[in-house]
Amino acid sequence: MKMACMFGFSKENKNKKDTVKKSDKPKKDGWIAKLKTGLNKSSSKLNEGIKDIFVRRTLDDETLEGLEDLLISADFGVETATTITSTLAKTKYDKEISPEEIKEILCKSIIEILEPVAKPLEITGEHKPQVILMCGVNGTGKTTTIGKLASNFKADGKSVMFAACDTFRAAAVEQLEVWSKRADCLIIKGEIEADPASVAYEAYQKAREENIDVLLVDTAGRLQNKKNLMEQLTKIVRVIKKIDESAPHNSIIVLDATTGQNANSQVKTFGEMVNLDGIIITKLDGTAKGGGVVSLAKQFTLPIHAIGIGESIQDLRPFDAKDFAESLVG
Repeated sequence: MKMACMFGFSKENKNKKDTVKKSDKPKKDGWIAKLKTGLNKSSSKLNEGIKDIFVRRTLDDETLEGLEDLLISADFGVETATTITSTLAKTKYDKEISPEEIKEILCKSIIEILEPVAKPLEITGEHKPQVILMCGVNGTGKTTTIGKLASNFKADGKSVMFAACDTFRAAAVEQLEVWSKRADCLIIKGEIEADPASVAYEAYQKAREENIDVLLVDTAGRLQNKKNLMEQLTKIVRVIKKIDESAPHNSIIVLDATTGQNANSQVKTFGEMVNLDGIIITKLDGTAKGGGVVSLAKQFTLPIHAIGIGESIQDLRPFDAKDFAESLVG
């Protein structure tokens, strides 16, 4: 299977000749090993905590409270921690239980929370272009994620265009230009401090004229002045809808896994500005806050399309609940 296909594609493209060399295809075993390595800090924290808590091997109020505190400290969030410990208490209270059993039950509980939101980002062909609005605070890896998505879509035979709508930050436009050359994509940009909505409008019109499959819209992410940011984003959406009322067809927030519970507040804030319908999580390699992904799934139930572990294009992969849960629990 082509790497790009794992992000979703239309049925008519399933039988297209593979545009990626076999040697370039990511091997699942290699990816899982990288995922486990990336989540090692998170899993080590959980494992050491579980061993410390369950030295007496009996599930009672004290051990349940200890487990709940451990999960909260690992960024699972209060609601998730309470749900998991309550489930555990119903079946194992006042019974002997080993750390290995705890890990198995914990893994199963995490999978149950994550599976409903593990959904690939699909390019259906229903809209041309399919407009994907990318949101997120500066520093989350949003522009890099856009570049990686574009490279994957291109490998699947899709045509891609960028709209450089973070017009108040020259570095963002320059970075997107680098990715446009690397992925061989068209890019529409404006002058520095130009109206972001006008850039989005021009890009959408151009994408339709050029019969482009995917239009990736990069947006600003400064939260210091939330009012200005909200005005920019809502205006971008408003002008895009003048061309197609159903657009943007995807509104995705990019989150930095190292921020832990702060990612939840970012989803809430951007959700007030645009109708978010998807999440991509970056920088999972080396974080001790992997439990934050479970918290996000529990609180918002938004699809988690992909996760990033590393800098290469192949390090952005579709989110798999079972692989993630097993790697997180260790």
